[in-house]
Amino acid sequence: MVKAKKNKGFTLVELLVVISVLAVLSSLLISNLNNARVQARDTQRKSDFSQIKKALQLYFNDYGGIYPANSGNQIAGCGADGTSACNWGGFFGHDTTDYYYMKLLPTDPLDAAPYQYQYTRTANTSYCLQTTLENEADKDILASQNKCSACEPAAGFGTAEYVVCED
Repeated sequence: MVKAKKNKGFTLVELLVVISVLAVLSSLLISNLNNARVQARDTQRKSDFSQIKKALQLYFNDYGGIYPANSGNQIAGCGADGTSACNWGGFFGHDTTDYYYMKLLPTDPLDAAPYQYQYTRTANTSYCLQTTLENEADKDILASQNKCSACEPAAGFGTAEYVVCED
């Protein structure tokens, strides 16, 4: 009696099923990773604003209850006299002393329109920090806008504008 030789491989249909299942799983994984990156960048923006707010409060205390003016979208609290524009990504403080409100004034994680930081002094005792969050459904957007209702929307900013102002 002759035994039939049995193939020990996978059929074409089995291979196609496995490949399609792997493709679906990998697309779901990539989607979740992109969402995690967006949330991480938005969290960084909020953290940056919290730190800038503390530095602005230090300036306010040092200058008798006045926040720094703005120069364009920048904080005007640098240089020898403390009134020159501070570059985002540079320091915030006097360049003639070792005293800085922030050694590194942060920039947006993407730093490309509309994802850029903007500062505006609205009065001697008030200011607005604004940026756009990538997650337009973030609950903090509306809460920040309600808290800082005196802040005008910055030119070129989208509907996901996150705002921080003085307390």
